[in-house]
Amino acid sequence: MPYINVKVTDEGVSCEQKQAIIKGCTQLMVDVLGKKPQTTFVVIEEVDTDNWGIGYEQVTQLRNQS
Repeated sequence: MPYINVKVTDEGVSCEQKQAIIKGCTQLMVDVLGKKPQTTFVVIEEVDTDNWGIGYEQVTQLRNQS
């Protein structure tokens, strides 16, 4: 019973994109480990960019610099 936790920044990921992530992660478990899709759990967590850091900076600040 695989449990896959995907974390992304909360920058407008659409419902369709989330469905594609769920489908792709599930298919990966089927293809690589032979797991059943019916018992494969995929959870997508959206993280505020203030709560995600790269190096010494918050992603919010990095995005504002671009």
